[in-house]
Amino acid sequence: MKKIFLIAGVSCMAFVHAQFKVQMTADGNLKGDEAYFYKLDGSKDILISKENRKGNSWTVKYPENYMGMMKIYFPSINSSLNFISENKDVDIDIKVKNDKIDDVVYHDEANRLMNEVQDYDSKKEYILPALYQMTDYYKPSSEFYQALNKEIGRLSGDITVNASQHPFIAYYQEVYSRYVQKQPGSTPTQDDIISFFVNTNDMLETSSLLRPILMNFLNTKSNVNNTASIDKLLSAVNVETSRGQNILSEMIGIFDTYSMTDLKNRYLNQAKSLKCTINDRLRNTISSNDNVNIGAVFANADLAHPVHTKAKTLYDIKADRKIIVFWSSTCSHCEKELPQFIPYYQQLKKDNVDIIAFSLDSNEAEYRAKAENYPWISASELRGWYSSYSDQYNVHATPTYFILDRNNKIIAKPDHFNDVAEFLGLK
Repeated sequence: MKKIFLIAGVSCMAFVHAQFKVQMTADGNLKGDEAYFYKLDGSKDILISKENRKGNSWTVKYPENYMGMMKIYFPSINSSLNFISENKDVDIDIKVKNDKIDDVVYHDEANRLMNEVQDYDSKKEYILPALYQMTDYYKPSSEFYQALNKEIGRLSGDITVNASQHPFIAYYQEVYSRYVQKQPGSTPTQDDIISFFVNTNDMLETSSLLRPILMNFLNTKSNVNNTASIDKLLSAVNVETSRGQNILSEMIGIFDTYSMTDLKNRYLNQAKSLKCTINDRLRNTISSNDNVNIGAVFANADLAHPVHTKAKTLYDIKADRKIIVFWSSTCSHCEKELPQFIPYYQQLKKDNVDIIAFSLDSNEAEYRAKAENYPWISASELRGWYSSYSDQYNVHATPTYFILDRNNKIIAKPDHFNDVAEFLGLK
């Protein structure tokens, strides 16, 4: 379960009267004092606490019952670590080398077992098919064939998990095996997945498996644009329930990520038309999309780690038009698109048009190396795709463009440099 991610935090909540405690200890090679702790809601990381180091440890006391995936992020090294809670205390040591998490030691039984299960499942999914292919090249009587056959037998089973002792791990293992892991002859049908969504418990939302299962649902037919099957799913789970709204929110996010605009708009409109109480997850999905509609006022943003400006916020920058671009120094499309603005930048400035580029970088040196070579204003929270920009402005890809008027209203959402140039009459 040693998985390293680059994530970021938003706001902070303080907790008392803990149901369970999470303690993370690092060796002396870890720089910085801040750590962000998250729980999971579908595919969204939800910040639960921002803590400062005491000695070499960080501790979070969580006040409620929670079974599922959790995460801790260390901004000083732009790295994070996944772990689980089964509503019991968690105790983890990490070792850092060259500003990266190099080794993880789990002192609690649940995370040791989960680590073993995930390692085993990974080998089963990616190594087992190769072993089957290798048997074609050896005689059954050979020593190597027999060794292959033994390993195939070992990986063909499952690690036994006592559900009464480890309910979340048992749930994760069963669901992953049946609905996510690709196994010959055992692909679930759409009806199987619908039945699962209707009948499974709340650990689905904390398992990290909701979106992968939905992707499998969409891919079980050759035509992903099959609205009839999607409507059947949403009807079965009932979009007036929390589970139905979670699935509807995830669907809208999937369609947005893959630029399936018609499907996104269809189901976003369905979400907006609901007359029942809306849960937080779906409310945030609706809000993040409404925030970036044509005619909406583009929300203000702090200019963190600014380049080429002394302004503190986006609204501090006065211009008749603002070109907003979300980019990254590691984005190949950005590398191709952004330099095309350079020959026009002085003319844009004369016409009182400015460019403000928000970077989704996590490495400050890489961000500054690129940003300082561009003549326009740049800013970055240095938290990668977990920066506030992602949710605040519904950004799913780089580069993403917006054009604002002098009152910061969105007047265009171009897809590429050429669209920006055409809208502003640059060519």
